[in-house]
Amino acid sequence: MEAGASGLACRLIAWRSKLISVTINRFTGVIVSLGESMVRALLFAAVCVSSVCVAGLVVSADSISERARKLHFSSIVVDTHDDTTQRFLDGKFDLGTRSSTGSIDIPRMREGNLSAIFFSIWMPSKVTGPEAVDRALVQIDAVREQVRKHSNDMVLATTAAEVREVRKQGKIAALMGVEGGHMINSNLGVLRSYAALGVRYMTLTHSGNDEWADSSTDKPAHNGLTEFGKDVVREMNRLGVIVDISHVSDKTFYDALEVSKAPLFASHSSCRAICDAPRNMTDQMMKDLAAKGGVVQINYHVGFLSQEFRNAEKADPEINKAISAEVTKRCGDNEGCQLIEGDRLTREYVEQGKLPRVEFGKIIEHIEHAVKVAGVDHVGLGSDFDGANMPYGMEDATKLPKLTEALLQKGYSEGDVRKILGENTLRVMTEVERISRELSAGK
Repeated sequence: MEAGASGLACRLIAWRSKLISVTINRFTGVIVSLGESMVRALLFAAVCVSSVCVAGLVVSADSISERARKLHFSSIVVDTHDDTTQRFLDGKFDLGTRSSTGSIDIPRMREGNLSAIFFSIWMPSKVTGPEAVDRALVQIDAVREQVRKHSNDMVLATTAAEVREVRKQGKIAALMGVEGGHMINSNLGVLRSYAALGVRYMTLTHSGNDEWADSSTDKPAHNGLTEFGKDVVREMNRLGVIVDISHVSDKTFYDALEVSKAPLFASHSSCRAICDAPRNMTDQMMKDLAAKGGVVQINYHVGFLSQEFRNAEKADPEINKAISAEVTKRCGDNEGCQLIEGDRLTREYVEQGKLPRVEFGKIIEHIEHAVKVAGVDHVGLGSDFDGANMPYGMEDATKLPKLTEALLQKGYSEGDVRKILGENTLRVMTEVERISRELSAGK
């Protein structure tokens, strides 16, 4: 049963986590009372710096043509899915310091002109109930704290206009997406609280079904969305929270597509015609997503890019078992460590010839297929950095200019490259915001 706003606040305060109390206090006492004007005031409190500091960067990772460099560093590059949040949780990782591990930190984002990043709020599907809400709030707080600590470089953004304004300031826009509907504990009040704290998309499921939607990698239990699941989509539309259909079953996708008044996106999915993973989208799904004005954000994970890699994993399941065992040995239950070490170990198996090598050109192959099927207005970037196994040549954010170079070499116009890099995503955000205003006004 849905709780009222004040009732939800009381329940959140009552939940046992001391960290939640800290979170609530930091966000002015009562989560649901955090108004949009206050959020905007916080967003633009930092001192502006010149955008020249971004545009003038030298790409050192690889040789990039002058045309590609100028285009890339004058574009707004948006990545709709990064799992770096997990690295914030133990207090040891500093986003402002260049790291020798992982894919994301501020120096490398600047070097690759990653202009806007959606930090994923994630936990396994098996974590449910009040614990899932507690842990989600802790992660939201962790993202906001990183932004606060690095206010000279980053600003929390919640709208497309704010992303553009942050860009003008020469800073990086930080956004958030909740990766899995299990984190709302079947409570629309929790969803509203996340939206008040800055969350701007929610993936309806993760790898397992939640109480109201089926996942693409679990046995169907609801035949798509339940009636409550449809209410979740409607409330997301009203709140201006993008409906993310990565991870969901095909039936859940079509149910969400039918119910939603706003465009949807797949925050980190690729093309099933090239790599037959259930997490990827069929050609028809991409066409139907595009017809609704949505965007498929291409995922860089090698297991979603390469059929050869996927076949090799299936042919020898002991490899993944061995990697998992070694990751547990090295990391224990530290999920941020697990994600980074999993990628490192996978590369070791590739170097040993036990798994096939996947090059970053596969990302371009998926982009080109999606453009052919859905149209250039409906394709974007959702890397899965710090949460998946990256292809060679796209190890971290410094490599992003290579995508611009490759697309130009394929004959894409500069305008179309800008769309893929970020403008398509900003268009979806703008439309979702417009529909939210109309629904909130009762139109």
